[in-house]
Amino acid sequence: MRKKVKRHMRRVRYVLYKETLLDFREHLWTFLGAFTGIGLIGFLQSKFLDSADNIFLIGSFGASSVLIYGIINSPLAQPRNLVGGHVICALVGVTIHKLVPNELWLAAALSVALSIVLMQITKTLHPPGGATALIANIGTQRIKDLGYLYVLSPVLSGVLILLLVALLFNNMTAHRKYPHRPIWHIRRRRHAH
Repeated sequence: MRKKVKRHMRRVRYVLYKETLLDFREHLWTFLGAFTGIGLIGFLQSKFLDSADNIFLIGSFGASSVLIYGIINSPLAQPRNLVGGHVICALVGVTIHKLVPNELWLAAALSVALSIVLMQITKTLHPPGGATALIANIGTQRIKDLGYLYVLSPVLSGVLILLLVALLFNNMTAHRKYPHRPIWHIRRRRHAH
């Protein structure tokens, strides 16, 4: 029994050790990509838009950055999911806000739930998209006043900036490759056997 416990303890220590190793090169590229992507969107907002104009930065872009710069091989981080997920969720969020403008709890719940289902159906599941739908309902009055323009900017314009930066930074070294599949925009077909 004692031998068994020792063996399990060795295994636990090994797993904990492996999980806490730092990969400085990986962390550097993650930092550079996220900093550049979010920084570029924020810079454009601060330099080229006055305070009454549209906004470029929304909270869900931070969560997208975790995926597309930090865990680039995740199916949820692929370009189809990034772009499709955000755009679908923005459309759902704005539509629900227009249909149910005075019941925040209902609009918020419907926006997120419908967004998840539509992302599942279209194979574009991207968790930050749920926040994009929610922001269309709980965001500032400036965001709500955008209506369907919210889909184009900040959502689509910001997502395209994040994607371009991800394509650049995630492919600058031989050990990182993004997107995971080179033909990311084509949906896989299931073959019947």
